[in-house]
Amino acid sequence: MPLSQPHPSLDELIASIGEAGRRLNDLKATEGAAGNISLYIGWPVEVQRHFPQVEQIVLPQPAPALGGKLVLVTGSGRRLRDVRTDPAGNLAAIMINPGGLTAQMYTSPRRLFNRVTGEFNTHLAAHQDQVARTNTSFQALVHAQPPHIVYLSHMEAYRDQASLNLRLLRWQPDTFAPLPGGMGLLPFLVPGSDALMEATVSGLREHDIVVWSKHGVMSRSYVSVDHATDIIEYAEAAAHYEYMDLVASGRAEDLPVE
Repeated sequence: MPLSQPHPSLDELIASIGEAGRRLNDLKATEGAAGNISLYIGWPVEVQRHFPQVEQIVLPQPAPALGGKLVLVTGSGRRLRDVRTDPAGNLAAIMINPGGLTAQMYTSPRRLFNRVTGEFNTHLAAHQDQVARTNTSFQALVHAQPPHIVYLSHMEAYRDQASLNLRLLRWQPDTFAPLPGGMGLLPFLVPGSDALMEATVSGLREHDIVVWSKHGVMSRSYVSVDHATDIIEYAEAAAHYEYMDLVASGRAEDLPVE
């Protein structure tokens, strides 16, 4: 369900990205500069107090539904764990121009990156698709690389969507509520590619999280970046249970399918 009034402030949204980066780091899901986060913000936001520098950029993907709206996104090569202590150095605010082909990118003089995340095409396309389809005023997208999910996706038995969900959702009743549609599963696709972008957009229409085989996951939430991070945490916990059962040679009794 789309975010309700009153809308959080830019300060609160920036702080929430920093907290998500800390949590994902605790999960060991953001080694080095791995992972990226973006927020679509569909209400008026004044950004120049935080990000006074401005330049025009050409968007990697048309986003007409986002015209006049804001996307807050992490910089390429930046560590998500550092956003909490230095948001100005690690974030950009991108105001989409009418028509959705270009944008004004606002950054801080303390900016520590040359461009935004290399997965920006996927973030932008997923925001465009969801806003056009649902008219939501907010969406958080989180890409991370939780180690147990990634490890299992290297095994053929877990590269079938039905099998992946059956095996991972069998350990905890608490996994069903945050993952009511289960997890989407994509084959390995080159990071930053159009193929990965298109498959992710399609997968996020049906699921709140998609597994990028041999790479990571992307989750989405209309509620908050905290909720999108929760979804990854639940999925990684399920994968950890499955990994432990593999290590223990399948000795555990799982939940009955019924």
